[in-house]
Amino acid sequence: MKKSCLGTYIATAFLMGTLSSCNDSFLERAPIVNISDANFWQSVNDLELYANNFYNQDALLPRYTGWGIIGPYGLDADNGSDTQIAYNYNTHMNGESTIPASGGGWSTGDWATLRNINYFMNNYQRVDAPWEQVSQYVGEALFFRSLFYFEKLKKFGDVPWITSVLDNTSTVLYSGRLPRNQVVDSIMVDLDKSVECLPERTSSYTGRLTKEVALLLQARIALYEGTWEKYHGLKNTPFKVDGSDGSKFLSKAVEASDALMALAASNGNTALTDCTGDFGYTNLFNQRDYSNNKEMLLWRRYSVEDGQYTHWGGYYYGAGRGLTQSMVDAYLCLDGKPISVSEMYQGNSTLQNVVKNRDPRLSQTIFVDDEKHIFFDNDNSFFKTPAFEGAVSNTCPTGYQLYKGFNSNYVECINSQSTIATIYFRYAEALLINAEAKAELGVITQADIDKTINALRKRVGMTGLLDMNNITPDPNWEFKNISPLLNEIRRERKVEFACEGYRHDDIYRWAAVDELMLGKKPQGAIKSQWSNYPDATDAFKEAWANLGEDEQGHIDPFSAYPAMNNGYQFNLGRDYLSPIPTNELTLNPELKQNPGW
Repeated sequence: MKKSCLGTYIATAFLMGTLSSCNDSFLERAPIVNISDANFWQSVNDLELYANNFYNQDALLPRYTGWGIIGPYGLDADNGSDTQIAYNYNTHMNGESTIPASGGGWSTGDWATLRNINYFMNNYQRVDAPWEQVSQYVGEALFFRSLFYFEKLKKFGDVPWITSVLDNTSTVLYSGRLPRNQVVDSIMVDLDKSVECLPERTSSYTGRLTKEVALLLQARIALYEGTWEKYHGLKNTPFKVDGSDGSKFLSKAVEASDALMALAASNGNTALTDCTGDFGYTNLFNQRDYSNNKEMLLWRRYSVEDGQYTHWGGYYYGAGRGLTQSMVDAYLCLDGKPISVSEMYQGNSTLQNVVKNRDPRLSQTIFVDDEKHIFFDNDNSFFKTPAFEGAVSNTCPTGYQLYKGFNSNYVECINSQSTIATIYFRYAEALLINAEAKAELGVITQADIDKTINALRKRVGMTGLLDMNNITPDPNWEFKNISPLLNEIRRERKVEFACEGYRHDDIYRWAAVDELMLGKKPQGAIKSQWSNYPDATDAFKEAWANLGEDEQGHIDPFSAYPAMNNGYQFNLGRDYLSPIPTNELTLNPELKQNPGW
């Protein structure tokens, strides 16, 4: 009998063919050692070798080594959001996706990582060693299984829950999918065990998982599911979870983030980075080594000498992506008031005016023509104009060109061999999760705000802090049906995590496409500011002249696409989840199709 992709990949379990060598820099190494299962599971070293591979699985911790990408700093555009766009519009956010016959995230390769994790869990006990020598690697396997399932949950909702290696007689191969809230229940159990197994972070960064990372992942997943259940339930979408309002998971998000914050306070090895001073916030994202950085809980090192590098540096102009006016407008003025009411706001007629008197993170997230934003370090050249000209993969479609995560190293840029580290987990996220979950539950206090939102503002030199009992009303709040406090907490998340790949997931878990994107077109910067711009090249002038412009004078990046004439046409009853491929439904009708497909 022909098996589904899930069955094919899990039923035929075997040891991973290539295992990473054991050394302190394993997270930057390519797999180099071949080992046979017959000679494996003999020592703790075997467990470490096996677990090393999880760190180098792109399905778990992406290495971002492909062309045309800029690591996590382009994900908000690539996945679809209101804050960052690519030079081509996102067809899924425009409701143009179709049901694939196969693949689509459900192919054999898409389940291989789960098989390998479960194979470890089914075999690690063959190693005869004390538990304290084994527990680290068990904790890692459980962590990575949770991370794997989180990605599947976000894409498909309900999924089969598999924790062992299957064979052709396993009934689960032809069973239905487990409801999403039950999947998250199981993930929480795995992560509880992972936290127990993993060691606390020490002053010496090892590159391996710690309790802090597991707690942060647990808080991230719990917040996602808790708010998904709450807001899809309130809006009565087809994706709601009957009988659940998400409060159980929101409470878990509080518990996990509280525990992480307590660990940080007790051992002193986890803390926010001081980002005051010129470009302190920018420099948080352009380092090659975070070994001494207490905020970065898990990150990946690259090395040209070892053949491990990305191509981000080759996209040293606009990288084919740009921030939107919606993103830029979210930044408060230095007095802590929104631009709609603050007397400090200087308007948006030029890039320099846009950033003047604003939250310091704004001028450190976008390029500004102020003779301060270094472009190439070899000659201290400064940014002048956005990349409207040239190959589309290097353009900036909005005029708001990304500076966050930018690589100014001339040699790496020219050679397209970037070694800027990839950040996977940083402590700031725990603070934002803590504030949001407590606010959702109605249990937040000003002391909580000071430890989270205000701590993030203070560390970048922001003078306007958040007083939960004296919030300045903003007529342009994005969300009309939630409290002023929740609006400000969501604003803080939008600003702190600008272009780090969180926004797409946030929009989905808040069931907010209708409020943020449906029927709307993204706006860029004011076009006229580059009219007769000093020292502009002829190529720039020609490209600028061909830019679309909306009725308000902003760049209309998608004016050439008729499909976007009426804004995004996301299908609210369908597009929050991806479809199950038709071949899989034929092989196993019990899987059932997702709503609307």
